Amino acid sequence: MKILYLTFYFDPDLCAGSFRNTALVKALAHQLNRDDFIHVVTTQPNRYKSFQVTAPVREERTYESGARVLIERIAVPSHASGLMDQIRSFWSYYQTARQLTRKRSYDLVVASSSRLFTAFLGAQVARRQNATLFLDIRDLCRETILEMVKRGRKLTPLLRFGLEPVLAAVEQYAFSYASHINLVSEGFKPYFESFRHATYSYFTNGIDDEFLALSWSTVSAEKPANTTIKRILYAGNIGQGQGLHTIIPEAARRLGPTFQFVVIGDGGAKLLLEKVLREERITNVALLDPVGRNELVDHYKAADYLFVHLNDLDAFKRVLPSKLFDYGATDKPILAGVAGYAAQFIRQHISNCIVFDPGDADSLVTQLHTTPYSSGFRPDFIAQFQRKAIMQAMARQIIQTKLASTDYIKPIAI
Repeated sequence: MKILYLTFYFDPDLCAGSFRNTALVKALAHQLNRDDFIHVVTTQPNRYKSFQVTAPVREERTYESGARVLIERIAVPSHASGLMDQIRSFWSYYQTARQLTRKRSYDLVVASSSRLFTAFLGAQVARRQNATLFLDIRDLCRETILEMVKRGRKLTPLLRFGLEPVLAAVEQYAFSYASHINLVSEGFKPYFESFRHATYSYFTNGIDDEFLALSWSTVSAEKPANTTIKRILYAGNIGQGQGLHTIIPEAARRLGPTFQFVVIGDGGAKLLLEKVLREERITNVALLDPVGRNELVDHYKAADYLFVHLNDLDAFKRVLPSKLFDYGATDKPILAGVAGYAAQFIRQHISNCIVFDPGDADSLVTQLHTTPYSSGFRPDFIAQFQRKAIMQAMARQIIQTKLASTDYIKPIAI
């Protein structure tokens, strides 16, 4: 079996997409055999402008199963996660990816897509080669873009009017060809009701080994003794989607010097957050550049609370932040400014959480002051959402999708 795997983010990049796809390719390779080949077409690390790492342009790996993996990384223009920056970066990836795949043949195309156009690229290649298409959808790009454009002050209704039919056509082209679609959040399910030809699965993100190790460590004992200042940690992307500028400055101001926000990351809205903090003279918020995962674990250990927030958009009521899986693997209480499916998921699966509506600093502050502090591990959550097990099951689904779509018969090394 020859598999093309398309993903904009891959190891050693720092983001949820990279962690997910790296683990999934590894799980898939372990379930194939020496006659099988996976061609990963991805990018050079580019998620954060302030965190640069190098990776080989071309890398070959052979797994114990005998399956071979070729990873080709495409250099894309640097970006600050703005819409136009992302369009330029993807266009560069798209053009080169088409060149790298034009003279190869594939039985199966797997596309992991948060921005829709990776799914579009996968559909193009699969259609051209009459190959089976498996889509892993990590975000609802069209819905998110249209809502953010609608709210944007600098963008006109004419732009939204032009974008809507284009994005709808791209969605139709990609989704209508897929044999199987995995949705990373069950909140996406109603959105896909019109694409009934495909089969569906709901493999979420999961807990990586770095954070599983925390569940057996003495995290609280390692935390520096500090009885006066409570540290609230956010680590990840700082974009419009997270909307940190709509909640952190006001919450920090009202909580006062006995609380400190520590924000680790980068993104298109970081300058906006810095601007608000500077203008309002907020001093109990520390902004740090992205760090590697080993160093990040140390920040988790030093924190009192772990913070996650999504902007107040209808589109985000369907999503499930990947950060919740890392947070849930620790013994720390979680502060979650989310609504919709994410809030439902937390209440069902993650204990010791304070949930408040996006942007509602009043509710956050009130609950922090009235909820006694406690810590404790979440063994049921950890057992259910280990990434390795989730990716092994998803890899089996990918292989079965190909076997079900043709008369192709090959023994699977499990």
